[in-house]
Amino acid sequence: MCALRLPIYFFAALVSVLLAGLSTLDAQTKLEKLIIETRSIPISFDVEIMSTDAERQRGLMGRVYLPQQRGMLFDFGVPEDVRMWMKDTPLPLDIIFIRADGTIARITKGEPFSTRVLPSGEPVLAVLELNGGTSTRLNIQPGNVVRHKLFGTAN
Repeated sequence: MCALRLPIYFFAALVSVLLAGLSTLDAQTKLEKLIIETRSIPISFDVEIMSTDAERQRGLMGRVYLPQQRGMLFDFGVPEDVRMWMKDTPLPLDIIFIRADGTIARITKGEPFSTRVLPSGEPVLAVLELNGGTSTRLNIQPGNVVRHKLFGTAN
């Protein structure tokens, strides 16, 4: 009976630590509203903004969970050809390349831990990362408009 208790206590402690870490992350993370205008409805997301080199390099590396309707917006400051990769990222992601005018240029799928380079294909101002499959599920497509202050398209 004692042998069974140790794994249960260990598991409970591990879950407590992980949940505490997630709530600390949320408490320290400033979220901003971003809306994608699809052909049918506007879809709202809460996004973390990554605007420094260090923030952009870290991105979602090491994170094992991203809540639904959350994402990460990488601000490159000026339009440029961008290359993303998923080397240390355990989550499958939709990677959305966004032009300076807020229109979606391209959407690609990022596979966990992949070192495959994912190019923007044209100069973009930002990249939005969402949970893998979100674009398909919500019918987000190239040409849709992203509403956020970064693009001067916020309502």
